[in-house]
Amino acid sequence: MPHLFIFLLFTILSLPAIAGSQDTSPSARAIIEEIEQLYRGDSSRSSITMIVKTPQYERNLKMTGESLGTEYAYFRILSPNKDRGIATLKRERQMWNFFPRINKVIKVPPSMMMGSWMGSDFTNDDIIRQTELVDAYNLTMEETDQHYEITLMPKEDTITVWGQIIYVIDKTMMLPVSESFYDDRGEKVRQMEFSDPRMFDGKLLPSVLEMKNLHKAGHSTLIVYDEMIFNPSDITENGFSLRRLKSRN
Repeated sequence: MPHLFIFLLFTILSLPAIAGSQDTSPSARAIIEEIEQLYRGDSSRSSITMIVKTPQYERNLKMTGESLGTEYAYFRILSPNKDRGIATLKRERQMWNFFPRINKVIKVPPSMMMGSWMGSDFTNDDIIRQTELVDAYNLTMEETDQHYEITLMPKEDTITVWGQIIYVIDKTMMLPVSESFYDDRGEKVRQMEFSDPRMFDGKLLPSVLEMKNLHKAGHSTLIVYDEMIFNPSDITENGFSLRRLKSRN
């Protein structure tokens, strides 16, 4: 989870905080930029377990993911067998899903960006993340003894369903702790929590991301990074093609 997302799918600069600073603050801007980049590097390849929980069932999926900068991403489900081969491709501001059972590629229209991705509590917009947070939001930052708390309020010309987003960052490890999403009435509607920091290819990252839908009791989705490699030499722009999306490989 990008943005997973994928989210996503964030190393944070240790700059001095200025309580109450606006979006021109270099420390607030740098922290958000680095959070957004932490799981990416210039390119990355990952093995991921996604666990979707509801009061009625629990669904486990294994998948692979690749990214190149912020413009390209590719995910393919490996198991269970009934979902094997389902894939998602992001190229710049466009997104497609491939469904092998019907052998069909479906482009995700703008009207479906807030729809569920792979039946999870993450949205298609979480994967494609069409807006850059530091450019689309005004930032204010406060700090406690343990955390930086950055509030993002959308600018007047920003198109978003969120009234505000609040990031909490651990000051000791300089890693994200949580990301909360509020509607335009100020009600918190979902929250992502980061936990279990591990070393991946020399970089310390939270290995578990849990998205909770606060409007649906008992509903949550965990993204668990099992492996992650940064900047593999074989990942190039040519690998993010519709031809590959349909290749079943």
